[in-house]
Amino acid sequence: MPLLKGALIEYGSDFLGPLPNVLLFQYNPDRLERTIEVPARPSGAGARETDQAGEIPIEKITFTAKFDASDRLGEGSAVARAFGVGPELAALELMVRPSGEGSLLGMAIDAIGDAIAGSRGSDASQPIPRERYPRLLFIWGPTRVLPVYIHQMRITEVLYDRLLNPIQADVALGLTVIAPEHCSEDHVAHGAYTYSQTAKETLATINLANTAANVAEMITF
Repeated sequence: MPLLKGALIEYGSDFLGPLPNVLLFQYNPDRLERTIEVPARPSGAGARETDQAGEIPIEKITFTAKFDASDRLGEGSAVARAFGVGPELAALELMVRPSGEGSLLGMAIDAIGDAIAGSRGSDASQPIPRERYPRLLFIWGPTRVLPVYIHQMRITEVLYDRLLNPIQADVALGLTVIAPEHCSEDHVAHGAYTYSQTAKETLATINLANTAANVAEMITF
């Protein structure tokens, strides 16, 4: 059975039109750290019952992704010789920038629009378009397909070629899982969250069956 690769997928963006910005991890991280932040329970007059829940828990995932062009350089890859691991790092960096930011094509279109507007007179009432952060899915195995955003990224470039392209890099990533009420209008994100939650409930049910079997074996008559 082939090894499954973890991935980050940016979907629904204007980056290269309908093509998603996909980053398959070259090497699966050795470990993931998952932190579940449990909000404080309501207290005082706002608490109706002792077990009343407040906000839903927030799950955060941190790991380090490693990129290395050495094997591809040994195989004679033209892309690796020209750019090293630059394409992978660029794909990651685009995942934390608002849509349209830094796009050469977008800046060119804006410049043309400004020139046309200048020749016709400025329009002070022209609305400013709202920029949005990329929509991402973090895929880690068949039971975890999670809508996330990147809240932290630290890139450490380790080794360079003669053109100063990075050929080895470590990227420390921090992901925050998007709560369902914050992605209700995003059908892809909502579906991914529901799928992963259903898979988690199924695993918990399997654990319950295992526990019941173990308890039955312990009971002697």
